[in-house]
Amino acid sequence: MPLYEHVFISRQDLSNAQAEGLIEHFGTVLSDNGGKLVEQEYWGVKTMAYKINKNRKGHYAYLRTDAPAEAVQEMERLMRLHDDVMRVLTIKVDEHEEGPSVQMQKRDERGDRRERRN
Repeated sequence: MPLYEHVFISRQDLSNAQAEGLIEHFGTVLSDNGGKLVEQEYWGVKTMAYKINKNRKGHYAYLRTDAPAEAVQEMERLMRLHDDVMRVLTIKVDEHEEGPSVQMQKRDERGDRRERRN
């Protein structure tokens, strides 16, 4: 089955438990349609570059899935209809990277950035 990565932003006035509940809900939608949620990460509340629906911040969530296209389309459709979800991004990938995403790594573990000079 194809591999996908999803990032979605939910409203800032949700509690952490409600935001993580959305991850569980959409994972269930995938499994009901023949897909599988490989990994999930809750990135927390982050400030956005610009306002979306009068919100400056949002709860970010990241999903790695192994699902047929129909299951992903159904999940995206339900995400776009859900009142608490503001934005959705889905990318098809060839393979999932091992370990945590860049957002979850500590700053000193990233290591691929150059040192700043004064």
